[in-house]
Amino acid sequence: MIRAFGRGFVISAAVITGLCWVSCVPGSIPGNGSDIGNNSPPDGSTGTGGTQGGSVDQGGTGGAGSGGTGSGTGGDTTGGDTGAGTGTGSGTGGGSTGTPTELSTLQVFPADNPWNQDISSLPVHPNSRAFLESMGLDTGLHPDFGTVWDGAPIGIPFVTVRGDQPRVPVSFYYGDESDPGPYPIPPDAPIEGGANSDGDRHVLVVDLDNKMLYEMFDAHPQSDGSWDGGSGAVFDLTSNSLRPAGWTSADAAGLPIFPGLVRYDEVVEKGEITHAIRFTVQHTREAYISPARHYASSNTDLNVPPMGLRVRLRANFDISSFSPHLQVILRAMQKYGMFVADNGSNWYISGAHDPRWDDEELHDINRVHGSDFEVVYTGDPEN
Repeated sequence: MIRAFGRGFVISAAVITGLCWVSCVPGSIPGNGSDIGNNSPPDGSTGTGGTQGGSVDQGGTGGAGSGGTGSGTGGDTTGGDTGAGTGTGSGTGGGSTGTPTELSTLQVFPADNPWNQDISSLPVHPNSRAFLESMGLDTGLHPDFGTVWDGAPIGIPFVTVRGDQPRVPVSFYYGDESDPGPYPIPPDAPIEGGANSDGDRHVLVVDLDNKMLYEMFDAHPQSDGSWDGGSGAVFDLTSNSLRPAGWTSADAAGLPIFPGLVRYDEVVEKGEITHAIRFTVQHTREAYISPARHYASSNTDLNVPPMGLRVRLRANFDISSFSPHLQVILRAMQKYGMFVADNGSNWYISGAHDPRWDDEELHDINRVHGSDFEVVYTGDPEN
């Protein structure tokens, strides 16, 4: 993707990596398809087994302090195999004290937030056809997430933390449009594209206890524990507040990234996506539609989509020939639609990396084309 923040451009990698391919809290170590035991408390007592799917169970790491012995005893509930296993941990954790992950029950923004809005009955935009032609009528959807491509995991990574995760200093070269730190970023937080990436290098941190979201663009860890980056944004997940008009975020449109990701836990485990999805297009306009707050182009063509433009899959599009998992994604596109959030390849939809994805299954969504969508009217552009 080509990212523009008004003052410069950054070429993004097409592949994305992450240490936390499913929601996890620092102090637990996810295996490759392994169950995860809860962390041992600081007093060194025994932790309990996890239930996150896979063929091999794994104990959690010991908690902070003296470190304890963790034991993983939970049978698999979401993977293909059942087993029990044990593990020991002597690590210091990372702020977690064994509290179960709550991502599955976390409300990401209020129910009436634009991200969670049912747009199935909104009117079609009068310029819908021209916008779709700009984005590619014959171009198929591309899942920009999955397992591994060209030797690297694909999908935008994120990490979940508890409320006591230590805050660290952050600095930004777009500081005038960034939220100041400190941010609760673990030292081993996954970076989009990996540690050596020269792409967008997003870092996403979800504070489950405080219901806060921290996102960075072009994030680089420093030897003193601080982080440097291009821009940073903090979102209160209990609020509908927007960023100031004209401000970027960690995304070119000034939107949060995490709420628009297609996640494995939603598609496969929950069987429902209840929010809009993030996607990219090659050409955008010098304008944005709320809740977007920023544009990343000098193009003034009225037939080119502004940031924040919202599309939905046509209600009469027959999804019955697709797999049950893809039907979950397609139903969300019909009900909640998708936001234009960044400059990139046309019709690339964003999701979180997870080795449990079936890449062949995901790529069947390529049978859905730009002509199968319609642009909905959600407001007039600003610039």
